[in-house]
Amino acid sequence: MVADSGGNSRRNFCGGNFDDSVPKCGAFSGRYRNACKRKKYTISADDLAKFFLHPAAVILREKDLSERDYQALAAQALAVCRAYHTPCILHGFVNAAVLLNMPAIHLPLPILRRIPEEQKRFFHILGASCHSIEEAKEAQRLGCTYLTAGHIFPTACKKGAPGRGLDFLRAVCQEISIPVYAIGGIDETNIASVFRAGAKCACSMSGFMHCEDAAAYIDTLKKGRETHAI
Repeated sequence: MVADSGGNSRRNFCGGNFDDSVPKCGAFSGRYRNACKRKKYTISADDLAKFFLHPAAVILREKDLSERDYQALAAQALAVCRAYHTPCILHGFVNAAVLLNMPAIHLPLPILRRIPEEQKRFFHILGASCHSIEEAKEAQRLGCTYLTAGHIFPTACKKGAPGRGLDFLRAVCQEISIPVYAIGGIDETNIASVFRAGAKCACSMSGFMHCEDAAAYIDTLKKGRETHAI
């Protein structure tokens, strides 16, 4: 999920704000994975409300769905996000985002490389997943407004694969000018370190998927950033 660094800039889209009202330790959102497992791929406000505790943004990543099913899911998620004044960034399905009139999307680099410039200009918020300095430079060159860099630490999402580490994150942040969101294995013990390395935001996915109390987990991450800040 995404933890904002608590800067002073204000950015608004899809009914939500990136602003300085977010606690300095960050606001947390996430990729709501496996929502599609329930019948007809429906999402209720109760399903998602626990994630919407002043998050920086929600990235809706469901790569196993067809574009049609993803669009139906995204329409529901966007309605909930707007109700909670929470920015939502769609993921992977460019045509679905255009049809939903949602100008915020996160893309794998192979998809970003092949979308036409005219279509790209539709998106005010354009992110990409990067796993090397070269990919980060390419993402910036291709017009991204932010990128995710990872995975930084070992994570259950990528079992057996070592993290790329803080030196990698620091190098990416130094080489490019757009905001970098750190992702991968981030928890209360290391969240402060990714901000010290230059990340604008920290992302968490599996932590929110497995926690029993999202509010308590957010508080743990906030305290982790404060405790390990120096």
